Amino acid sequence: MIVDWYFDFVSPFAYLQSERLAGLPPKMTIRYRPVLFAALLDHHGQKGPAEIDGKRAFSYRFVVWQAKRQGIALKFPHEHPFNPLPLLRLAIACECAPDAVHRIFRFVWRDGRLPDLPIEWAELTHDLGIADADARIATPGVKDALRRNTEEAIARGVFGVPTLAVGDELFWGNDATEMAADYVAGGCRWSDPEYARVSALPVGAARKPADSAPAPKRRTKIVGTAG
Repeated sequence: MIVDWYFDFVSPFAYLQSERLAGLPPKMTIRYRPVLFAALLDHHGQKGPAEIDGKRAFSYRFVVWQAKRQGIALKFPHEHPFNPLPLLRLAIACECAPDAVHRIFRFVWRDGRLPDLPIEWAELTHDLGIADADARIATPGVKDALRRNTEEAIARGVFGVPTLAVGDELFWGNDATEMAADYVAGGCRWSDPEYARVSALPVGAARKPADSAPAPKRRTKIVGTAG
């Protein structure tokens, strides 16, 4: 069975899941699909975890905890978020070969490095056997392939990375890895009717979009007081 794996190198959770893909059942053939996470967020009108202060701190700690729990080597790079475009395009230039994808992930998240210095970029591209890497990743074909992957993901309803797509079912996050494996092992169907029931629950209350909410009352700030 072909399973599409949508990922972005900017996501540490995608790195953690990348290290676990080899442990999935043999019947699950993974097809690597690099996408631009920022475009998914823009499409759905969401903020990324690193764009919300409290969630940013928690997410980073959660990544560290999961890595320790799962025995996966982890070292955050010197800054995050970072621009993943060169790495995503590099993966496509490597034809999304699993070994190349894993090498890029480990460069960032195991070794804690970014290709923001020429020497770092040169070492990574040399290891991948990509000559004239700057020219390769700038070709229209590579750029178009990344755009198509991202548009395909959006069309399938993908809203975050990493996501394992099994037919019409989406399994989001490193912590959904076992859920995807169980789904495939169960014949790609939900045997318990509770899955169908909760998926069809009606919406009881919904927040208004921010642009339609009433404008807050203007407060006058008095110098020398709090608030």
